[in-house]
Amino acid sequence: MRTNNPVLSKFADTARSTFGLTSPGAMTVAGTAGKASLLLALVVFSAAMTWQQVAAGRTDLVMPAMLVGGLGGFVFAMITSFRPQWAPWTAPIYASLEGILLGAISALYNARFNGLPQQAVLLTFGVTLGVLTLYRFRVLQASAGFKRMMLGATMGIALFYLGSMVLSLFGVQIGYFTSSGWLAIGINVAIAGVAALNLVLDFDRIEEGARMGAPKAMEWFAAFGLMVTLIWLYLELLRLLSRLQGRRD
Repeated sequence: MRTNNPVLSKFADTARSTFGLTSPGAMTVAGTAGKASLLLALVVFSAAMTWQQVAAGRTDLVMPAMLVGGLGGFVFAMITSFRPQWAPWTAPIYASLEGILLGAISALYNARFNGLPQQAVLLTFGVTLGVLTLYRFRVLQASAGFKRMMLGATMGIALFYLGSMVLSLFGVQIGYFTSSGWLAIGINVAIAGVAALNLVLDFDRIEEGARMGAPKAMEWFAAFGLMVTLIWLYLELLRLLSRLQGRRD
């Protein structure tokens, strides 16, 4: 169970140190898909509940929902990342918390641009299906060079967002987040593209994990990784559509 992929190495290490050789069952693609569907259902359910409350006039819930969902989701994402064997319990909690966050954010966007979140949802699933199709036909492949490129791009984007948050604490605002100019749109498209291409890494991780015979519980960890990418992609597409809509208004 040796691999150059650091995430899959964590699969192997967890299998040996935590589940051992007697772990019942092995990871499968179908099993991972089922658990990803369950996590997605939790995201949708908690998002719908939050949306309904905000749409009913409970605007006072927006900030608490974003705070609880955002910070709580981040904490459980970190726990799951460093303790993959806990994913059967932490991944559903993460999905529920992220749903609260997405419900509040989507309700705010919908109040300004009616129907925009629904468009973003459809576009997210469309992009995911397109990437999956290209991956299945091996048009897109997770080669070593591709993985390094995606890792570098993703880390760069993460540092950009983190730096922007830190600067905002000192009153310095980055124009990208409020601009509807073509430069901001171009950057948004590039970031959404990186998010979409990260799906290739998720699909490869699932296939490799199944091929390596990773323990059954690791299906939750792989499903969690896929959910993180889908949520990121949805938020980037939501922001992109709002910028395009803002230029038309």
